[in-house]
Amino acid sequence: MTNIPKSVGIIYKHNFGPAKRECQRLKEWFTERGITVYTEEMASRAFISQSLEEETNIPDTVHWVVVLGGDGTLLGAARKIGRYGVPILGINLGGLGFLAEIPLKRLYKDMERLIAGEMEVEARLMLEASVLRDNEEKCRFSVLNDVVINKGALARIINLRVSIDRRFLTTFRADGLIVSSPTGSTGYNLSAGGPILYPNLEALILTPICPFTLTQRPIILPDTSVIEINMGEDSEEVTLTFDGQVGFDLMDNDGIIIRTSEKKLKLIKSPDQDYFDILRTKLKWGESS
Repeated sequence: MTNIPKSVGIIYKHNFGPAKRECQRLKEWFTERGITVYTEEMASRAFISQSLEEETNIPDTVHWVVVLGGDGTLLGAARKIGRYGVPILGINLGGLGFLAEIPLKRLYKDMERLIAGEMEVEARLMLEASVLRDNEEKCRFSVLNDVVINKGALARIINLRVSIDRRFLTTFRADGLIVSSPTGSTGYNLSAGGPILYPNLEALILTPICPFTLTQRPIILPDTSVIEINMGEDSEEVTLTFDGQVGFDLMDNDGIIIRTSEKKLKLIKSPDQDYFDILRTKLKWGESS
């Protein structure tokens, strides 16, 4: 049974010639089949002063979205159109990726398989984070990987008072704090000593960055948890980042609320790729030193 779409979106890597050229070729391929195509170049990393969601040229009526780039481009696409609930196919134009796992050489073969209904769709938990300042919401984003509070290079250690479902957990004295989804567990969370979670699990990970007290360790929480983080006094040069791509400057007494998003990202998976194969390759497990 075929699954020919009426319209698709293509999001391609910022300022990267091969991605732009492949976007044009793929657009022509879809157009020859009577499919309307909307394209968008992924913006570079940016700091924001106030935002409630990222704008996009891709309408919510598209059938699929194809992402040309790598994991970073796919993370940006997830923030932009994950709320639509449309399936996303990641095409990696570089090395093997955790998210954009399909190589360019298989692009058109897998497009045919997708139309034929031979590709799987996997739901991935997303996080929603908002910043409250003087009881006003200043910023809100949905992310696929993680939300990170981080101090500047020369700033003092920061105090972060954390409550789970309005119950006090602890005050982290650390360089920062990572709240990660299972998908993001192999990113910054892993570098900071957090655990790897299978990507379609329903859980959150709270991982301190270089804690002052060594007994403050990562904790895995149920996906129903609402995490509330309050900034201490004299919190200088502290930044909140969304998937490591969008930054927001925090101030004293700001409150950050993080929960699972109502929307899940629908990631199109090739049956030829296995998560454990990717894990072994990316982390070089089993290789001699």
